[in-house]
Amino acid sequence: MRDAYHEELDSIGEGLVEMARLVGSAIGRATTAMLDADLKLAESVIAADEKVDDLQRDLEQRAITLLARQQPVATDLRIVVTSLRMSADLERSGDLAQHVAKLARLRFPASAVPRDLHATILEMGQLAQRLMAKAAEVIITKDVDLALQLEQDDDAMDLLHRALFQHLMDDRWKHGIETAVDVTLLGRYYERFADHAVSVAKRVVYLVTGEHADEIVSVEPVEGA
Repeated sequence: MRDAYHEELDSIGEGLVEMARLVGSAIGRATTAMLDADLKLAESVIAADEKVDDLQRDLEQRAITLLARQQPVATDLRIVVTSLRMSADLERSGDLAQHVAKLARLRFPASAVPRDLHATILEMGQLAQRLMAKAAEVIITKDVDLALQLEQDDDAMDLLHRALFQHLMDDRWKHGIETAVDVTLLGRYYERFADHAVSVAKRVVYLVTGEHADEIVSVEPVEGA
C-alpha cells in the first residue's frame, strides 16, 4: 500500500514536470506566432492550453484523493500541498502563453509588435522559456541552489520589461495608442510568466528544506579569508 502511495506521489511530480515543459513550449511558440504573424501557430497554442488545464485538474484531484485517503504527515504532506500550489502557478503560466497567442490572432495579418521592438520581445520570450525549463529541472532534481538562481535570472526579465516601458514613453514613439497598449500587455504577460517560474522554484525550496526561499540567506565569502 505504501509503495503505491509513494508511486502516486512520484506521478504527481511527473505531472508537474510535464506541465512545466508544455507551458515553456507554449510561450516559445506563442512568441514566434506573435512576431511572425502566424495565425495557424497561434491557434495551436490556444488550443493546446486545454491539455495544461486538464493536467492541472487531474493533478489536483489526485492530490486531494491522497490527502483524503492517506492523511499524509510531515514531509509527505508538504509535498502534496506544495504540488497543488505549483500546479496553480503552471496553469496560470499556460494562460499567459495563451494570452500572447490570442493577441497574435487578434492582430493578424499584422503583428502587434513594431519591427523596432521585435528583438526585445524575442529576447523576453526566449528568456521566459529558459526560466520555465530551469523550473522543470528544479522540480526533477530538487536542487535548492539551482532553484535560488532563478530569482537572479528573473532580474534580466525585469530589465527587459523596464526597457520596453522606456521605449513606450519615448517622445519618438510613432506607433499609436493601440500598439502601445498591445506592447504594454505583452510586457506584462512575459514578466508575470517569469514570476510564476520563479514561484515554482521557490516552492521546491520549501518542499526540500521546509523554509521559504526568502528566509534562506546566501553566505558570501569574506574577502581575504
